[in-house]
Amino acid sequence: MAVRPLIESTGFATPGPDAADPVDGWSRWPAPAKLNLFLQIVGRRDDGYHLLQTVFQLLDWGDTVWLRPRPDGRIERPAGPPSVRADADLTVRAARLLQQATGCSAGVEIRIDKQIPLGGGFGGGSSDAATVLVALNRLWATGLDAGKLADLGATLGADVPVFVHGQSAWAEGVGERLTPLALPDCWYVLVDSGVQVPTAELFQAPDLTRNAIPLRMPGSNFDRSLGNVFEPVLRRRAPRVDAALTALSRFGHANLTGTGGGCFLACQRREDAEAVRAALAPEWPVWLARGIDRSPLLDAIETNGE
Repeated sequence: MAVRPLIESTGFATPGPDAADPVDGWSRWPAPAKLNLFLQIVGRRDDGYHLLQTVFQLLDWGDTVWLRPRPDGRIERPAGPPSVRADADLTVRAARLLQQATGCSAGVEIRIDKQIPLGGGFGGGSSDAATVLVALNRLWATGLDAGKLADLGATLGADVPVFVHGQSAWAEGVGERLTPLALPDCWYVLVDSGVQVPTAELFQAPDLTRNAIPLRMPGSNFDRSLGNVFEPVLRRRAPRVDAALTALSRFGHANLTGTGGGCFLACQRREDAEAVRAALAPEWPVWLARGIDRSPLLDAIETNGE
């Protein structure tokens, strides 16, 4: 099956000078970032896993994953984040998992153009892994449906299923019970504090609130002041996170996303978001992104399935 390179989107990482040549058997696939518009813990399962409630907002900004199938069964990542070993990379693990689950004998080369900061809570690793699962399912013709791909993805990380399904969503359980949401049009100012704390360490924090009152699934205009249960924990442990949230709070209600050091501020108008970015840019790594309800990965799959 011939796979056409995707239309370039300014919201996703563009290839550098040593990036893959799309003419030479490579195809390009988007891996969008996400925000947790709020996040709370409502209990624990018998196996110790925490029960969550959150709203995932997909963004029109993210990484780009390049894939080139190969016939010899080998999975290689010649280009990716230098701080992540290839054998530990979630994209490599995702490809191997799909191989094992389907008995596929094909291999692949994987290149990743990173734009989403590592450890920021913007979902970069999970999104890249989901993109590999979904795109290779097409390229290798392994024939799994979205539900089975999401189940595979959940073994790699709790955020992978939302990227596989490709829709902004209300999430419960450990993040695997997803209900699509249509969210209001919104622009977001994203700030990376540069702080990376292991997720397991945060979940074990003695000062973490684990008994929030469960909410019913909200409508599109839910209370955005609900906050993130990890915010006070990280503020106390990481002064840089506290400083980033304080800086953003000068312009409105700032939030932490996920369990990383990334922060965000919602703006109704792009002009307002651009003004905030201009004010913060001298000191902080800052990006603008627009919220989307449908992942561009789904469009890419449809385009390349013709």
